[in-house]
Amino acid sequence: MYVFLSILILIASLFLILIVLVQNSKGGGLASGFSSSNQIMGVRKTTDFLEKATWGAAGFILLLSMVITAFIPETKHVNQSEIKQQVNDATMIDPNTIAPDFGTAQQPVVPEEETPGE
Repeated sequence: MYVFLSILILIASLFLILIVLVQNSKGGGLASGFSSSNQIMGVRKTTDFLEKATWGAAGFILLLSMVITAFIPETKHVNQSEIKQQVNDATMIDPNTIAPDFGTAQQPVVPEEETPGE
């Protein structure tokens, strides 16, 4: 259902783009080509139709966008990192196991003194 609604939103968006491109910013657009007086729909009615189609397509996209949120596929979200999870799993197996502390500064290793006889 999610894919179907996504395709409907895409088609409605392309339709909205087409309608907006047909309109002229100053009220001419597609309506200016139909200026003859013997048309069934006059110039004003064509402009009204394009405006209503624009609002209708925008509303349809808005409605589909709200409906599609109910069909978003659910994924598992990991709350912590994988390394932290492995450390927690390791300490849960044997409670006496001490996990390394990566946050503290480590002390430098002092080399053992060699014995003079060796």
